[in-house]
Amino acid sequence: LKESRPAAIDLGRVNGRWFGTVIATGFDSRVNDRGNRMRLPVGRFRYDLAIVAELAAFRPLPYRLTLDGGETREVEATLIAVGNGSSYGGGMRICPGADLRDGLFDVTVVGGCSRATLLKVFPRVYRGTHVDHPVVTTHRASRVELMAEDLTAYVDGERLGPLPITAECVRGAVRVAGAG
Repeated sequence: LKESRPAAIDLGRVNGRWFGTVIATGFDSRVNDRGNRMRLPVGRFRYDLAIVAELAAFRPLPYRLTLDGGETREVEATLIAVGNGSSYGGGMRICPGADLRDGLFDVTVVGGCSRATLLKVFPRVYRGTHVDHPVVTTHRASRVELMAEDLTAYVDGERLGPLPITAECVRGAVRVAGAG
């Protein structure tokens, strides 16, 4: 750090709240909701249990997705992640192509799929190779509007609130030592 130069990186903003990495909606946010409600077990195992419980109950959700103010798309998705950074949740590379300096979000859409397909795709998230699966599509945009019924968004691992949301990528929003 002592030798490095400060560099400007992007941040995302939703309703005046800044974030650095990823907005999570869908299966992953439902897992967070369930894990946060559970008192036991303590620690990481709580979220493993929440994954199993949500997998048993989960169905793909209808979303409305608008990128950069363009046409609104109706999509059925298992999850939609909006990434300023590439990873969340202990190393899951949900938006592997995201670049903190390009002024754009990477948007990963895991389309509607069966539980079996989700179980096949999920382990690939740790390597970032899930984006090669046919059920996954990616987009880039500086402004993302997401709408879905009865769904909570999480940002940088913390509860953001219910959808709808509009996220904006603010290019070079902050200078960080060691980012150069």
